[in-house]
Amino acid sequence: MNKYFLFLLFTTFSLFALAQQVKYTGTVMDGAYQEPLLGASVIIKGTNVGTTTDLDGKFIVLAKPTDVLVISYLGYLTQEVPVSENLVVTLVEDVASLDQIIIVGYGTQAKREITGAITVVDAETIENLKPTRIEQALQGQVAGVTVTSTSGSPGAASNIRIRGVSTNGDNRPLILVDGNVVEDLSVINPGDIESYTVLKDATAGIYGVRAANGVILITTKTGRKNQKLQYQFDAYIGFQQTTRKLPTLNSNQYALLKNEAYSNNGEAAPFTSLVGLNNTDWQDQVFDNAPIFNNNIALRGGTEKAAYAFGASLLRQDGIVGRGKSNFTRGTVRFNFDYDLLDNLQVKTGLFYTGTSRNTISENGLGSVLFNAVNNAPTFAVRDSNGDFTLAEGLGNEVINPVHQLENTFNSNKVDKISGNFGLTYKFWNDFTAVSRIQFNYAESYGDNFAPEAFYGSGKVFNIDRNVYGQYSNYFRDYTYDAFLNYEHAFAKVHNVKATVGMSAFRTTGKFNGLTGFDIPGNSWSNASRQNASDIVDNFPNGGDEYDARLLSHFARVQYDYDGKYLFSGVLRRDGSTKFGPENKFGFFPSASAGWVMSEENFLQESKHINFLKLRGSYGIIGNDRIPDYRFISLLNGEGAYVIGDNLIFGTAIGAISNPEIKWEEQYTADIGLEAEFLDYKLNVTIDYFSRRTEDLLLVPVVSGTLGTSAPGSGAPVINGGDVRNRGLEFAMSYKDKINDNLSFTASYNFATLDNEVLKVNNSVGFLEGGSFGVGQPAPSRMEVGKPIGYFYGYQSDGIFQDANEVASHPSQIALGANAQPGDIRYVDINEDGVINTDDRTDLGNPIPDVTMGLNLTVNYKNWDIQTYLYASIGNDVVRNYERNQNLTNLTTNYLDRWTGAGTSNSTPRVTTGATSNQVFSDFYVEDGSFLRAQNMQIGYTIPSANIDAVKFKDVRFYLSVNNLFTLTKYRGFDPSASDGQPIGGGIDYGFYPVPRTFLAGVNLKF
Repeated sequence: MNKYFLFLLFTTFSLFALAQQVKYTGTVMDGAYQEPLLGASVIIKGTNVGTTTDLDGKFIVLAKPTDVLVISYLGYLTQEVPVSENLVVTLVEDVASLDQIIIVGYGTQAKREITGAITVVDAETIENLKPTRIEQALQGQVAGVTVTSTSGSPGAASNIRIRGVSTNGDNRPLILVDGNVVEDLSVINPGDIESYTVLKDATAGIYGVRAANGVILITTKTGRKNQKLQYQFDAYIGFQQTTRKLPTLNSNQYALLKNEAYSNNGEAAPFTSLVGLNNTDWQDQVFDNAPIFNNNIALRGGTEKAAYAFGASLLRQDGIVGRGKSNFTRGTVRFNFDYDLLDNLQVKTGLFYTGTSRNTISENGLGSVLFNAVNNAPTFAVRDSNGDFTLAEGLGNEVINPVHQLENTFNSNKVDKISGNFGLTYKFWNDFTAVSRIQFNYAESYGDNFAPEAFYGSGKVFNIDRNVYGQYSNYFRDYTYDAFLNYEHAFAKVHNVKATVGMSAFRTTGKFNGLTGFDIPGNSWSNASRQNASDIVDNFPNGGDEYDARLLSHFARVQYDYDGKYLFSGVLRRDGSTKFGPENKFGFFPSASAGWVMSEENFLQESKHINFLKLRGSYGIIGNDRIPDYRFISLLNGEGAYVIGDNLIFGTAIGAISNPEIKWEEQYTADIGLEAEFLDYKLNVTIDYFSRRTEDLLLVPVVSGTLGTSAPGSGAPVINGGDVRNRGLEFAMSYKDKINDNLSFTASYNFATLDNEVLKVNNSVGFLEGGSFGVGQPAPSRMEVGKPIGYFYGYQSDGIFQDANEVASHPSQIALGANAQPGDIRYVDINEDGVINTDDRTDLGNPIPDVTMGLNLTVNYKNWDIQTYLYASIGNDVVRNYERNQNLTNLTTNYLDRWTGAGTSNSTPRVTTGATSNQVFSDFYVEDGSFLRAQNMQIGYTIPSANIDAVKFKDVRFYLSVNNLFTLTKYRGFDPSASDGQPIGGGIDYGFYPVPRTFLAGVNLKF
């Protein structure tokens, strides 16, 4: 009886306990991709009872209502959540684990093991910025990387510089998109990008000669194995506007100043009355609000053996100057497919298509649309009483009606590009992996332009007496073939070795076709074609229409770490280039790096504050061959005129002067860095000091015209003619914290300093010149020993002459074009020889910023997110060169503070129509170009998942965003951030098309 009683009692209690348990279901998701996680562990806290998630990330568990579930997955932060019905748990990647895998060139490495200066920008950051071109997502995100716009026009390129200007030639970094070499980033859809990896130091040497200016590795979004098909749709629409108009004089101010200018020269005033003057704001006439929209769809998924992704996008952007005359359209299609043919054999493929079309206007120079808008007189109407465009009479030879100019602008450009990659990865003998892959690019670029007959005014250099039609079609091909073998093994559990040996072959070819024709019927763009043109001329009659360059490289790398504490990496690379002659074709470039993970030492392992601490350093040599093809030999691609009998015959002649001795430009790069994680991995700090010396710069020197360099098709030789050094400090930190379940934030800040100095210029005059200022003046920029490359060189001013006594007691300035008078700029006699002339020119400033910095803030509150990205450039100077300074051209309101008598001004000279030296290049035209810019500000709202389950959406987010909301600067031009990017001649503002302010409204859908 006792046995039966005990059995009944046990059964009763068991049933009671089971009655307290409830079946709960839930789903575990990836926070970054909103995708289900297969195999996530779900355990009831305090027990061993639990389960794992299925293919759809779902789980079922029996638990009591008071139980807490512990949910974990490799590489993600573990979460503890109370049980509830239809529980959805989102796990985030455990970046604090420092096990993030980073591409380092022909392989990968965990972040904690990296010994080089490498920075990663993730997809979330890129998506938040909403860039139209992918390089815009780098500005302010990576310390030591500067991005300047060549123009704010749609589709315009940007200049990317990693750790400064290191050569007088091509300073572009090597950019690889899934292994494909990419030169024109306008063809890439930013929505396809998974991450950027920026290699900044000698570790970039694994990529050889093309990596001399750093490397940017771009990885596109792909599917994952065992991933259910996922859809993502992103779209935004908005408008753009100019951030600034220059404060030009209105008609009354203009008439008063011009009357004063004529009077100061003893001439009759051009305006006898200020009543009834026309008042045209020419900038209002050419600036406009311009629409922009973008659509992007992506599909990603995978099976047990395959992973695939598909994406398509369409971007349309009109210009804030000229609207449809200045626009950009880009369509992209992308497909990736990875498949396991065998357990140890994988195939990876990718195919990209991009089609772009771009209309362009005259910009960034003398006679550009904005140049004319600033300098044209406000007293002229756009059209006269007959409806014809007005003529800019009396304003010099270069200034014309900008609206008429836009009306006659017809420039259409298109690019079709296909890129692909195919690779095989074979693993054998446990430790070996063989990789063979080929990447290719094929592009066709073609376009038409038409300049109709036009009369803009008497003596205008832009008058066209005979309409001209131009057409071009260019073809570009390149391929890269890589084959390498990786070995990885751990000895005695503490000696970890990785080794790589391989080869790489690269070939790029191009062919240019172009023609010029005349006399299009009807003087009409609609009739502009080759068939309708007469007197057709080949643009390449003497060759020069093809190129073919090749590289062949062999490399080896060994990576070693002892017990995760002591790290080493060494690279040997031998590069061969067709840019050099037989004696100098090959170069040998070694590099090495080492690291010490101090936090793994016993004296720091128990630290409560330091979670990770690593000291690292690198040194290496990288070669550079970025010069035109075949400059080591003489080519018959110049133009020559010959007299045969009584006839003048045009034929070929020797082109640019050859130099068979040119050899590799070499960069010697050193870096020492410190990486640290504090406060339970919430605070991350990285510090780097670098020094990069470039020797044997490949440059084109100034040579005597008696050598024939001024002949058509000829030119000076390429020489190894100088050394440049860049040094700087980089600092980056980020802090992230979760205050409570509703509130979290992330803050990151970075800055970089840069000191650029020319160490040697190997030519007869000791310097190189570049850039232009005004009309007919000496070049304003120089490369000279002891100075930054491209520094500004001109006259230093010392105020304004206030009276005749000051003029009489000062050295004569007549050598600058005129005798000085009261109200003129007073220049400093630098060499104190009693005369102001060209020998008194001096250093006026530096276009390279001393410091750049970025600040990024993100706050998440419940379903709301707020993001702010700021960027600053400090210490760079800009030359103001958008003023024509003719008798009747307009001026900015700065001249309202001009000198009008003793004591009235000591900074702005008088106005006059007489000859003065006030227009020579001096520090009067050099301004501080430092600025702080709000790159992006955004607010978003994500609809709670419970509200969208019925429509099967995983994530729905709406947002409002503004790019370039404000720019704080003392610079008085359109945009302090714009530059043509020339090493010698950069930082000169010819009237740059400003980067627009862009307002966007968008949606992100995942389902």
